[in-house]
Amino acid sequence: MKTNNFFNTKNLVILGLMTALVLIFSFTSIGTIPIGPLSITLNIIPIAIAAVTCGPAGGAVVGGVFGLMSFLQCIGIGVPSGMGAALFAINPFLAFVQRFIPRLADGLIAGFVFKALRDKAAKPVACGITGFCSAFFNTLFFMSALVLLFGNTQYMKDLMGGKNVLVFIVTFVGVNALVEMIVSTVFTAAVGTALFKARLIPSQKKAQEAA
Repeated sequence: MKTNNFFNTKNLVILGLMTALVLIFSFTSIGTIPIGPLSITLNIIPIAIAAVTCGPAGGAVVGGVFGLMSFLQCIGIGVPSGMGAALFAINPFLAFVQRFIPRLADGLIAGFVFKALRDKAAKPVACGITGFCSAFFNTLFFMSALVLLFGNTQYMKDLMGGKNVLVFIVTFVGVNALVEMIVSTVFTAAVGTALFKARLIPSQKKAQEAA
């Protein structure tokens, strides 16, 4: 009986590559497109690919790296974040929670989404849905944490401008979230399909047989 080891060579190589992409995207303007107080980020793509190739644990690892880098941007490390700096000034600990936990949870859940779909749907579809979910849950968790942790602050009251929470979230993320979902869906479907063809992603049945 073979042991299904998460820390095998394939997983370590892929996680290393996805982590490197997150760092490049975080330290340069390549992966961040500022639009108003928010930014369109490409970091959700490495998270989705890690979730597809390495499962929930892999998605959580790369998501955690993204979350850490997102927090460091609050203090000017990497591409600066005006919102992050404002939240850090209000409460550094809550700023860390708001930046880190949603990204970690995003990668974890994206991994479970792909795990549930990989032998039930065509490979491009399973990968594409995982990419979509990575972008969707990133936005959902990030904005939910923002409202829950900082909703009573004057900074957030000024941003919300008297709108109710749902209207604020929809209007605030708007085009940003839509573009992220489309880009993440397309790229994850393409890369995931290529990795399946290269036999770097086993089917769930084969993975279970090897365990």
